Amino acid sequence: MKKMALKIQPLSDRVLVEPEAAETKTPSGLYIPDSAKEKPQQGKVIAVGKGKKDYDMTVKKGDIVLYGKYSGSELKLDGKDYLIMREEDILAII
Repeated sequence: MKKMALKIQPLSDRVLVEPEAAETKTPSGLYIPDSAKEKPQQGKVIAVGKGKKDYDMTVKKGDIVLYGKYSGSELKLDGKDYLIMREEDILAII
């Protein structure tokens, strides 16, 4: 099966992130219901904007990043969930 490239290009200092899946089990083996799952705060960078004048982007496609709990705007593309956020909302590259 051929993987299709996403048809989205973030503008300016924005970054498209694919969040990691939320944990479904606790370390002790208990299953977590959907209503109690924590929003993931880690994900993979899928696309990066070109930056702003006098500001080069730090993150690059493929980086695994940590971001704030309520960072970014949620969007769904090709049936998958993504976040689009400003690079300043990213806390660290792992």
